[in-house]
Amino acid sequence: MEESLLSVTIDGARQNKSAFHHTGNILLDPALLKSAEVSEGIAPADAGPNALAGGLAYTTKDARDFLEIDETIGGLLTLRGGSNGEGFRRSLTLFGQADGFEWLLSGTRQTGEDYQDGDGVTVPGTEADLSAYVLKLAHTSASGKRLSFSASETEDTGIRAAQAGPGGILFTRPDFAAVVGRPSLFVEGLSRRSSYTLTYEDEAPQGWFAPKLQLSYNEQEIDASGVWGLNTSLSGFAANEFLLGNGTLNAGIDFFQETAEGKGRGPGPFGSSGEETLWSVGMFAQARQNLSDRVSVSYGGRIDHQEFEGADGSRFSDTGVSLNGAIDLVLTDTLSLNAGLASSWGGFELGEAALIDFGGAWDYTGFRSSRGNTARIGLRHENGPWAASGALFHTAIDDIAAVLPTGGARGELADLTSRGFDGSVSWTGERAFARLNYTYADVELDGDPISTTAYYYGRPVGHIFALEGAYQVAPEWRVGGNAEIALKDDDAVTPLPGYVVASLYASYRPVRFEGMEIRLDVQNLFDETYAKRGSDGVGLANVVALNEPGRTMSLTASLRF
Repeated sequence: MEESLLSVTIDGARQNKSAFHHTGNILLDPALLKSAEVSEGIAPADAGPNALAGGLAYTTKDARDFLEIDETIGGLLTLRGGSNGEGFRRSLTLFGQADGFEWLLSGTRQTGEDYQDGDGVTVPGTEADLSAYVLKLAHTSASGKRLSFSASETEDTGIRAAQAGPGGILFTRPDFAAVVGRPSLFVEGLSRRSSYTLTYEDEAPQGWFAPKLQLSYNEQEIDASGVWGLNTSLSGFAANEFLLGNGTLNAGIDFFQETAEGKGRGPGPFGSSGEETLWSVGMFAQARQNLSDRVSVSYGGRIDHQEFEGADGSRFSDTGVSLNGAIDLVLTDTLSLNAGLASSWGGFELGEAALIDFGGAWDYTGFRSSRGNTARIGLRHENGPWAASGALFHTAIDDIAAVLPTGGARGELADLTSRGFDGSVSWTGERAFARLNYTYADVELDGDPISTTAYYYGRPVGHIFALEGAYQVAPEWRVGGNAEIALKDDDAVTPLPGYVVASLYASYRPVRFEGMEIRLDVQNLFDETYAKRGSDGVGLANVVALNEPGRTMSLTASLRF
């Protein structure tokens, strides 16, 4: 299911989606990424509003994640160069702490050339041209009161493929290698994300008062040559975590005000512009308790009220309730059962910013709020170095209003379902580990198999395996690799080919130079020619799918000083 149907946060701050359907939703440089937590299908009430299909929470590193208690200043320098268009990536992060104050400043730049696929064919419009900057400041008092501020900007300005579209103007489509029957031109694109977040938290609460407050603003801007779009989001929350006899209760309020604004650069109706606005306020409570040594539960709910204004000035308002519950039951010393249910009110969703009223005024007849219902049940087994888990899932979302409307029918509704199984088997030893993941998902839109260009809804998945492993050869040497195996999917709108892609790496950390690491990666070891299962346009007659890079070798040197 597509990311805009989830609650997406970075360091707790709500993120709005992208402004154009041929680009990704969240532009995020992973240089400082600490973790990514996925709530599959069932999101807790404190994950935020509009969590129809779950939640995705990114957390980035602070200065204290790099420094020991007795360290006051340091840095991390990373240089990476590679073959097959990967180019040169350089990243410098400086950080420090003293008397409760912390600071972090980071900059990343990556440039490269167009890569070649497994057949040695150059894929134009794939050069790297990324800049990313992060500033973080914080102060933690002796009693644990922490005030932090972060600012970041990530920008991609690479040369991208564009083809003529409605109104005879160019549209950058970096997700396609080409469009059949439409010659490609190559223009400089723009994808930019800016974010500012202020957070207060008591990390050493006394008694019942353990507050956390946050205010955040972020923008996502797209310049797709013939159209331009900007999404903005002002959001915040105030919450308190109450101690229960056998757990916690996190309760509070949150809000957001978001806009989608766009304009066309074509003649007549293709030069129009428009704006949509969405305002929301909600109350939430989520309990997490250990009822006994064998039973743990999580349950909660939220109520949200939203106001929506369309590009034509029409107004819509609605209020909805969301409920969730999950249980983890220990059956034996090695086996446990986990199950959950959720009914999530999705509220309203902004339309695609870059195409608001493009070619004609949008019609909001039938526009309404959506709702998602999810069920999940699984088993988990742990015995010594072995662990295995598996779960059946079913998520159904009803009345999704058209974000990218056909003929301007913004109030056209669709129903989306995803059901299947995901599982994992792993072995972890003292010097090695191996893990196999498996996912099967049957995704349907209005009862039919979903296509590979069902923007803002989802993608066909079928059967996908992922294998990962590593071995510590010696204190200084570590080798590992991963593989992705997608089976042929004959149940898709058009059959999707299968593929096997494997990558290997070797890492060297010299004992004499603490903080240094040299790593060699060989990606796509067998030079497979393939388009990833989640790629746009795979299997469609009018689209040339974007193949992934062929065999690519890269060398990374990093120094922690």
